[in-house]
Amino acid sequence: MTPQDTPSPEKRDIEALRQQLTSGKTQKQYSAIAQLAQAGDTGLTYLMDYWREQPQITPSPLLGKIHQTLYAAKTPATENFLRNYLPSGLVPLKSDRQVDYQPLAQHLIAQEFLEGDRLSLQKLCEAAGEAAQNRKWLYFSEVDKIPVTDFHTVNTLWLTYSEGKFGYSIQRELWLAQGKDFSKLWDKIGWRKDNNWTRYPNEFIWDLSAPKGHLPLSNQLRGVRTFEAILRHPAWAS
Repeated sequence: MTPQDTPSPEKRDIEALRQQLTSGKTQKQYSAIAQLAQAGDTGLTYLMDYWREQPQITPSPLLGKIHQTLYAAKTPATENFLRNYLPSGLVPLKSDRQVDYQPLAQHLIAQEFLEGDRLSLQKLCEAAGEAAQNRKWLYFSEVDKIPVTDFHTVNTLWLTYSEGKFGYSIQRELWLAQGKDFSKLWDKIGWRKDNNWTRYPNEFIWDLSAPKGHLPLSNQLRGVRTFEAILRHPAWAS
């Protein structure tokens, strides 16, 4: 190999990050994405190339992280890429009630989790029907009125744009793991600490440093019956 053929240290580092992205464990993959973003245009190009090389694009926390990274970069190249490859986003925003989930998607892509949580409740109320929409919160008896399609849309948005940490399905997994014991679940997801309830909104954690399952809150703070209805929604059988 001639000196001209020898890769520069920067190129070797980026190639190592690409290998980490394609074959590493999950947390190492997220780390590689962050480091590639910090490498500027060259690293962002690798992320766009990785996306193009995927045989099939389906929502996942890893692709969600890449989407968020390219969205945050706001360079001409990444904005052009997003227009061409993600004109409608990564997650199909399906609704059986014609609910517009685009505002929710935008907040979660931007990791604006507090506003995303508020919008999740608003959108679930819209999907549940006029009474819930006008009241702006859900009765437990209204949860089953939310179509499975809409429920999956909201949950998939949270999963995809939180590195797989947040979402109703995550909360349900933890609830089942605790033997459906809500008292244990509150402590596990950070809604209670030392027998003191976490105060909304300032004591909740609105970023990825939060415990797994910490978000979304949506309507759960109104009592266990609504939360339990969400965790027992027919969506989990499909």
